[in-house]
Amino acid sequence: MPDTFDLTPEFARQADQQDPLQHFKQAFHFPRHQDRDVIYFCGNSLGLQPKNVAAAMQTELDTWRKMAVGGYFSGPNPWLYYQHYVQSSLVRLMGCHENEVTVMNTLTVNLHLLMLSFYRPTARRYKIIMEAGAFPSDQYAIETLVRHFNLDPTDAIIEINPREGEKTLRTDDIVQTIHNTGAELAMVLFGGIHYYTGQLLDLPAITAAAHAAGAVAGFDLAHVAGNVPMQLHTWGVDFAAWCSYKYLNAGPGAVGGAYIHEKHAQNIHTPRLGGWWGNDEKTRFKMEKGFIPKQDAGGWNISTAQVFNTVALKASLELFDEAGMDRLRTKSIRLTAYLEYLLHQLPQLNFEILTPADVNSRGAQLSLFFREKGKEIHQRMIDNGITVDYREPGVIRVAPAPLYCSFEDVYRFYTILRDHFN
Repeated sequence: MPDTFDLTPEFARQADQQDPLQHFKQAFHFPRHQDRDVIYFCGNSLGLQPKNVAAAMQTELDTWRKMAVGGYFSGPNPWLYYQHYVQSSLVRLMGCHENEVTVMNTLTVNLHLLMLSFYRPTARRYKIIMEAGAFPSDQYAIETLVRHFNLDPTDAIIEINPREGEKTLRTDDIVQTIHNTGAELAMVLFGGIHYYTGQLLDLPAITAAAHAAGAVAGFDLAHVAGNVPMQLHTWGVDFAAWCSYKYLNAGPGAVGGAYIHEKHAQNIHTPRLGGWWGNDEKTRFKMEKGFIPKQDAGGWNISTAQVFNTVALKASLELFDEAGMDRLRTKSIRLTAYLEYLLHQLPQLNFEILTPADVNSRGAQLSLFFREKGKEIHQRMIDNGITVDYREPGVIRVAPAPLYCSFEDVYRFYTILRDHFN
């Protein structure tokens, strides 16, 4: 049954009082504007800093200071195993087994590495399907991947556009394109949530269609991780990669995440580029010739664990473990619906919400398309203590992350737009 909202400040206050997650707001540092916390709706770009990060970072600094190289084997969190410390939390967020997930590198690096493992073009089966207007880094990664195999991107890459007059993709169109490509299709690579429109794609349906065509299903989950619960193993997704600095609040340049389905991860003959951190820890320091990867996602680790790029992720995931992804999603659905309701009370601003109204087809983000003066309106929001971001052409992305955003934040956002944006 749909929620019922109203325009009173009392509604927002009562909703916050009834919110079992409201205390997590106090676990984060907020930028300030005119002696007040900003309204921070930009977790889809960079999450806030959890207050427990400083102590977590100091722990590893102390280990380095006191033990130096001994920190790899001793101390509170021996560095030799650092990538393992976040696995169980990521299992709960991404819906996978512990042997299917790891952290390493950064998002686009991981996409390159995983696509090199799973894109095995032949004379007949070599095409890749993706969404038109994907995040540029994904476009560049796929373009250079096919060029690496001496293929023409205009022939090898199929981009799916929304229908004429529509702004988002239809699952039926994606599935039909996969079916039509058939035996020529090698791989699909979609963003799980489109960065511009905020549309959450139907990953199970896309994966099933790809497999029916004999192809591999991979996803960029940058805007999904920590935003929408996943069931990657159950859906049979072959591989996925994500960053940790958006909804996962791990800070700029934080370590990226990677998922490889266990049917591939347990097979040491699955192709990959190897490095010594992909060897089993028991044999790693024998320094022997011949790469034999671990029989899990860690077999894709190449270089020494990025300890200081993983510290903040480890600290942030402690909060996710306490909050629970299902509870966060429940709050997010209501919080975003409340935002949508209030935005509909502002017709004078002349914008269109591109993001689907169906809660199953979106996460925390609503993309507001302004036909005119989008950049100017964005700057006025910033000047009034609202942190959101702008993407050409004309879109202001508004994302109330449920871990640290409140119903009162959403109401304040509405009143500022109502009173100052006539």
